[in-house]
Amino acid sequence: MTVVIGAVKWSNAVKADASTSDWDADQYLKFEAERTRPAADLLARVPLTEVRRCIDLGCGPGNSTELIRNRFPDAVVTGLDNSPGMLSEARRRLRGLAFEEADITTWWPGERFDLIFANDVLHWLPHQQPILTRLVSFLNHGGCLAVQVPNNVDDPARRALEDVASEGSWAGKLSAASVTEMGSGSIDRYYACLQGTGCTFDLWETTYLHPLAGLEAIVEWFKGSELRPYLQLLNDGERREFLDRYRARIAKAYPAQEDGKVLLRLQRAFIVATRSQTRKSFAPWPTDTGTGQRKTRVVEMETMAV
Repeated sequence: MTVVIGAVKWSNAVKADASTSDWDADQYLKFEAERTRPAADLLARVPLTEVRRCIDLGCGPGNSTELIRNRFPDAVVTGLDNSPGMLSEARRRLRGLAFEEADITTWWPGERFDLIFANDVLHWLPHQQPILTRLVSFLNHGGCLAVQVPNNVDDPARRALEDVASEGSWAGKLSAASVTEMGSGSIDRYYACLQGTGCTFDLWETTYLHPLAGLEAIVEWFKGSELRPYLQLLNDGERREFLDRYRARIAKAYPAQEDGKVLLRLQRAFIVATRSQTRKSFAPWPTDTGTGQRKTRVVEMETMAV
């Protein structure tokens, strides 16, 4: 099979404006144990025993990177994120590891990896399926791509975000922050995408039940993730009104249990894809790094039955 790889611009990371869009590591880590559990479950299903190089994409404050380092202590482990705030916390936490500020959509590594770990990150990106295919191409033969993404766009807390954002005077400026515009890929689309990579892969879903200390804890949880792109576009007064409306909207969906806690149900989708030992695929690196442009190339690939 012949694959034509078109000219694609490549560059270093695209830095976000930290004053308006950076992540708050302290807010995110208020629920560190709960947020780390899916990463631990994902890593436990990675079948590799010997790993030389691995990278944690969307490493955040380093909680998932630490799991990888502990699982593969002899490997060269790198963390990558586009948030200066998150990377600062990750570097403080794991002083012996390297962390890179970069945008996954424009990231082109100089070497291949035995493990590419992408926990809770791809759903923030547009055009996830081409990115998934490209990440597979960055693996060594026999290497693994491990992915976890939320798979609950229709749950009450997420629907409330959409409803409150669309009903207020802020609707116009919040349209760009829509959860449904983040490109959340269904497990079916991931499956179809992986079918074309020649990988063997495992896909599954898990629903997590998090007992949290009341309704306000749910608000605090989403302040560290899905609420963030909405709140950063509002002024102080609008932010207070938005959160008041959001609390009112989710109150009926999360009734208090006998102990006063509320149960936050989050469904997550998981993928562990292993690249074939025999199938050849394109080398993603530019032939002329001085031009800042990948040249069009034609690369022969061996067909392989999946």
